Amino acid sequence: MAQAKLPGWVNAGLIPALNLLTAFAVSGLVILAMGENPMTAFGYLIYGAFGYGEAVGYTLFYATNFIFTGLAVAVAFHCYLFNIGGEGQAYLGGLGIGLVCLYLGDLPFWAVLPLTVLGGALFGAAWAAVPAYLQARRGSHIVITTIMFNFIGSSVMTWLLVDRLKRPGSQLPETSHFPEQTWMPKVHELAAQFGLDLARSPVNLSLLIALLCCVGVWLFIWRTRWGYEMRAVGKNPEAAVYGGISPAKAIMVSMLLSGALAGLMGLNELMGVQHRVIINFTNGCGFVGIAIALMGRNHPLGIVLASLLMGALFQGGAELAFEMPTITRDMIWTIQGFVILFTGALEHLYRPRLERIFGRGEAEVAP
Repeated sequence: MAQAKLPGWVNAGLIPALNLLTAFAVSGLVILAMGENPMTAFGYLIYGAFGYGEAVGYTLFYATNFIFTGLAVAVAFHCYLFNIGGEGQAYLGGLGIGLVCLYLGDLPFWAVLPLTVLGGALFGAAWAAVPAYLQARRGSHIVITTIMFNFIGSSVMTWLLVDRLKRPGSQLPETSHFPEQTWMPKVHELAAQFGLDLARSPVNLSLLIALLCCVGVWLFIWRTRWGYEMRAVGKNPEAAVYGGISPAKAIMVSMLLSGALAGLMGLNELMGVQHRVIINFTNGCGFVGIAIALMGRNHPLGIVLASLLMGALFQGGAELAFEMPTITRDMIWTIQGFVILFTGALEHLYRPRLERIFGRGEAEVAP
């Protein structure tokens, strides 16, 4: 059944807000069943995410990871490709960033930065290239191949960090520390150079790079011929072929760009905090990116907002678990799951009723 056209503020604002409120209402019932006050719990969660400077910094730090992986999923989805491989692409992208930092770390930071961006993007894109080729030329299902490449990527990284790149004299599966001049400047350090006193936190220059990626993705998807071809293939491959567009080329372009964006996640995590390549540094952010893209409706602005929400749940959840020990980390994951369920998977929960209300209103004023 065709969907009625809704006003933009209803589609992009009211529906996500209703879904989010529903998610928190259901979470509140679960907290109430545990014998705790839901309002007190949500108060701790909000305070832990935005109540003081350090908390805001951590929220933005987590959000930066999600912006990169959310954009990666969204770009592929515009070509109707469900890229589940963001985790592996981010992992391998981190390897590219790490190799640049380890072997070219003697260069000044402003010379190393573009090389690390290039290294992360190239390694992430390369890891996405094989599933993209199999989909474009052999008809393999992108979901299956990208899932399997997550496992392959994890095995490859484990082998490299255990047998090839391990720090000499260490039993830990990690590389040597990067030279200090390759460390991503923290926001509070940059602010101090302008006389501003900000709370110390891990949020760093990668946040600016992530926001620039949002602008770049918006321009690419909606203002370039390649972006138009991707969207055309995603909407109707047969019509795209009739219009002279190659679906295979669009699939390759979208997946390579998707892998490159996922690969940049290591800028925030490795250059910003870890300062070395470690096992499982992605910490599931590649999978969370799927939920971010769904919640953000595959639009860069929506992805930024969804990333802030998820970053707040991560940071505020830690505060909540500390202040109310009966609410464990598993319960925090449950709240995050409800948010993803209602804002992503159940986005059509309120749509039919809103279409009857606002869709009819538009029809009445239409000429």
